[in-house]
This record gives sequence, C-alpha cells and structure tokens, in this order.
Amino acid sequence: MDTQHDNALTHALAAIPGPVPPSGVLHAVIPHTSRFTVVGNHLAQHAELSLVAIGIGVHIQSLPAGSKVGIKALAARFPEGEVKIACALRELEAHGYLHRTRVRLAKGRVTTRTVFCNQPGAVLRGGVVPVVGPAVRSTGPAPAPVREHLRVPEPAPVPEPTAVAEAVPVPEAPHAPVRLPSRTAPTQPRRPLPHPHALTPELWQASSALLADLRRHAEELVLSEQDVEELAPGVAAWLERDATTDAIRRALTADLPKPLKHPARLLRHRLTALLPPPLPGIHDLARPRRTPVTPFQTCDGCERAFRSHDPGHCRDCRAQCWEAA
Repeated sequence: MDTQHDNALTHALAAIPGPVPPSGVLHAVIPHTSRFTVVGNHLAQHAELSLVAIGIGVHIQSLPAGSKVGIKALAARFPEGEVKIACALRELEAHGYLHRTRVRLAKGRVTTRTVFCNQPGAVLRGGVVPVVGPAVRSTGPAPAPVREHLRVPEPAPVPEPTAVAEAVPVPEAPHAPVRLPSRTAPTQPRRPLPHPHALTPELWQASSALLADLRRHAEELVLSEQDVEELAPGVAAWLERDATTDAIRRALTADLPKPLKHPARLLRHRLTALLPPPLPGIHDLARPRRTPVTPFQTCDGCERAFRSHDPGHCRDCRAQCWEAA
C-alpha cells in the first residue's frame, strides 16, 4: 500500500505544469466537490495573528451556525489549553474576525451572541446585511437561506441589553453560518480623454504618427486604426501643452505590465492621468514684488518713533498742536 501511494504521488507531482521550484512547498491541487470551506488569504496568511488564532479562525468558519465556540468547547475539542485558546480568541476579536455581544432574547433571557466575520474589512464599512447559508459544501440539498439584520458592534462600550431588545433574535435551530455578501466601493466615473483647444490637421497628423510608431519602441503597443483615431486627440492635447514627442513616448511606453491585454485602454489612462499642465509664461515665473513698508520716523516733539514717509510730528503731538490752536 505504501509503494502504491508513493507511486501515485510521484505521478501527480510529475503532472504539475511549469518549472518546479528547487525548494519549498509543492501543491498537488485536487478540486473539492463536497465538504469544503472557502477561507481568505487575509486570514490564512495574516501577518499579525498567531498560528493558533489562524487555526481556530479557520475551524470556526467551517462550523455550522449554532455550534459551540466557547473556550471550554474548543478546549475539549483540541489539545491546546484554555489559556492559549482564550488568547487566540482575543486576537481574532482584536482584528475584527470575532464579535461577541450580550443581547436579550425574545423571552427575556440574556445570552452572548458570537458572530464570526470572514471579511472584517467589509463589515467595518457598515450597512452590511449578513446572509445565512451553508458553511460546508455537500452534494445534498442545501437548507433554505435565512436573512437576518445584524448590527455590527462598534469599538464603543457594549450597549445596554435594552438597547438591543428590538433586534430580531437569532434562530436557535440552525446549521448554517453567517456569510456576508461582498461589498465593493462605488466605481468612480472615468475621466474623459483630454482634447486640445484647436485640433489642427498638423496636430492630428503628428499625434496619429506618434501613436502608430509606438510599436517600434514597445512591441506590445499594437493599435488598430480605430484606436489611433480615438487616442489622437489626447496626444494632441499633450503636444498643445509643449510636450515633446520623446517625453510623450517615454510616458506611454515606460514600465508596461506583463502581459499587456488592453494596450489602447492603458494608453487612454496614461494620456488622461499623466497630462502635464501648460507651461507657465514669463510673467508667471517673475519674482513677486514686495509690498512697500512704511519707514519709521522720530517725532520732533516727543521723540517717539512712528511710521510715516515724511518726518515731522507724531499723531498725538499733532493733536495737541491743533487743540492749542
């Protein structure tokens, strides 16, 4: 049996495509068809969580809803002691994977509600409606999904039980974990391609020639005639702002991604995002004039200093002269 196992593993490793690294781990990946759990690399490769915390987090994520995940329940399941398990749970709670709050159920009983979040970043953005679904994939029929509105606890003090009395209680029967739908940031509208103030035939010819010539400097930048026509106004806007052809070519061909799938889309982004400002004029570069400062004068009467362009008396002495007159 051992020989057959070794031979099967040898054949499986020989079938790995691509060059095999000289050292390190090799992955013999066999797709799962049942009883598996999807775990994000942000948890499996977390840089600040301990290995015990990562293992407990993966174990909790694979359990169905309603499973006991307290310190004593986990200590009875694993050889780690209660102290080590308690420290691991605190790590998961500090990084947002685990949330524990005390709530009052419909019959008035106060209990601790534990929620495990597979994507803490999505929860911290707020407004998430969790979806209860199966944790372990199986070939049998999946239970009907149940939706429940949960309020994500904030880092403020734990609210009073009466504050959450109106929340819908979690169904006690269950067999399904809380799964949060993915949330994506709203996409920003794409900036329009820059256009020159006056697209002359000379500018159009120079811009089209520069775009068509890019494939001589970077073989990935092969553009169609339609791409050249759409991008020519952007290059013309650069030329109108006194950018040299060499500067434009360097901006469009530097540090190209490998492989480059959409050259026209990349050039459109660079022409829009890297557009230089117009060159300043001679008057813009001139040094600003200093504001003239009124010099100090010495009063001829009281010898007090005061600001004036002409020597004489200060304001108080002039006032006394007017009163005497």
